[in-house]
Amino acid sequence: MMPEVVVLRYGHRPIRDERVTTHCCLVARAFGADEITIIGNTDENLKKRIEKVVKNWGGRFKVDFKKSWLEEVRRLKEEGFSIVHLTMYGKPLEKIIEDIRKHKKIAIIVGSKKVEPNVYIESDYNICVTKQPHSEIAALAVFLDWYFDGSELSKAFAGAKMKATEKKFKKTGGKNGF
Repeated sequence: MMPEVVVLRYGHRPIRDERVTTHCCLVARAFGADEITIIGNTDENLKKRIEKVVKNWGGRFKVDFKKSWLEEVRRLKEEGFSIVHLTMYGKPLEKIIEDIRKHKKIAIIVGSKKVEPNVYIESDYNICVTKQPHSEIAALAVFLDWYFDGSELSKAFAGAKMKATEKKFKKTGGKNGF
């Protein structure tokens, strides 16, 4: 059984967070998540951009919007999901990943604005990928890579109209042929 992975983007302010939330969506999709639910303001332009990526590059990735993170977390828990909150203030990923991999349904909370204390309480796991300041996008990519043990890097996306391939370049004297 393939794991079911959803990402909850905690907060989205269309003008301020447009690019970062878009990148969270792209990373979630490319690194193996099935969907992203954005908690906060609905942004139809963002949804259309990601749907266009899915149409061209394949897969079944979904984008949804909800108003309440707490209602969404409780709904997911009722459906058997374990809640993983990515934060600098959690347990180190490398010390807990084996336990998390046992769960075949996970929801990953990725912050935007400062998260309220109840996010830590409602989460089954509070995980850090480093104890240093970093990007939530990077944390999501690192976590998904560890969770899937690298298998997501060669994932095929059904229905893809576009595909990136290695391109051969005429060697011009550079070490890598460039």
